Amino acid sequence: MSTDAVSSDPTPGGIPERPPVSGPLSMGVEEEFFVVDAQTRLPADSGPLLDTVRRDGSEHYTAELRRCMIESRTGICWSLADLRADLRARRDTLIGASAEKGTAIVASGTYPPADWREVGFTPQPRFDHIAKAYARIAEEHLICACHVHVGVEDRDTSVEVVNRVRPWLPVLLALSASSPFWTGDVTGYASYRSTIWARWPMAGMPPTLSSYADHCDRVSRLVGTGTSADAGQVFWDVRPGTRYRTVEFRIADSCTTIDEAVLQAGLSRALVHQCLTEIAHGDPAPEVSPEVLHAAKWRAARFGLEEKLIDPLACELVPAAVLVNRLLDHVRGPLMEAGDWTEITGLAYGALRRGNSADRQRRAFADGGLKGVVEQLITETTTTEPRR
Repeated sequence: MSTDAVSSDPTPGGIPERPPVSGPLSMGVEEEFFVVDAQTRLPADSGPLLDTVRRDGSEHYTAELRRCMIESRTGICWSLADLRADLRARRDTLIGASAEKGTAIVASGTYPPADWREVGFTPQPRFDHIAKAYARIAEEHLICACHVHVGVEDRDTSVEVVNRVRPWLPVLLALSASSPFWTGDVTGYASYRSTIWARWPMAGMPPTLSSYADHCDRVSRLVGTGTSADAGQVFWDVRPGTRYRTVEFRIADSCTTIDEAVLQAGLSRALVHQCLTEIAHGDPAPEVSPEVLHAAKWRAARFGLEEKLIDPLACELVPAAVLVNRLLDHVRGPLMEAGDWTEITGLAYGALRRGNSADRQRRAFADGGLKGVVEQLITETTTTEPRR
């Protein structure tokens, strides 16, 4: 639940010049975690943990809507190595402080044994307003996500990028899916978080936008009609950054491992780079119908990497591995230029071999029930060394 506020500062003078991409794009990641009691493994109050990690004035951590959740934020990173180190530092700080407070952190889209009826809201005026305005939707909002920011300075250009990356969002979701359980039950979904998220009236795939002024106008209408509490509560799956001059990817479940967070960031940055190259060359944006995008996202949430997914550009069902390879082919140039090809392809193929977090959770459930899932999630969340 971002507290960002959108600024209505479209670039003056109409369409700006579009020079080719030069050098790496900046990126940053926001990770949301569940905080659980170290003994009972039930959701715990994140307040003491937040006080501990912020006692030195750190702005890398913030409260979330529900009391048992906490968010961490990396700084601005220019390479995957820097990003990985920052993600590791943020998690290590939380891990150390959690041990001090008798808690543990869990990175997953949903927390398998959690019951939304037993977890309160964080006491903040904005969160109080959201809880009252949205009633049961807010009450059941016990989910965690991973957001990736990629730097795009020009606001109109960021809107063009948003229009172009939408067909690739479902495969990003499939790779990150980490929420197959809800209130102790098997849901049949790889990302049940997505179905919870979709119920908000301002969530989902963004519309096709003509300019940043158009974006600001649409956001203003949502806020003005009371649909959104503020501009930061326009929960599109990708959007122009509200506080920063970025393109913000919001499609992913909370990434259980650092490897999975790095994969999301690397692919997101490469997608933005590819879009900027296409814009500089004057290439037309792909045309994809809203209903196909919606169907593709639903199928990714339902099946993750286990079944066929919809390629929105080709409008066909293909094996998940085929769609992952099509994404890698699409961003091969940016990945090669940034020196990220080997790492990102290794992480992507590793996900196809081992499964996403949802797949691994299901295997743990088959072996040890919900307790086995929880223990595996805590282990994977707190293992900050890269997987070999």
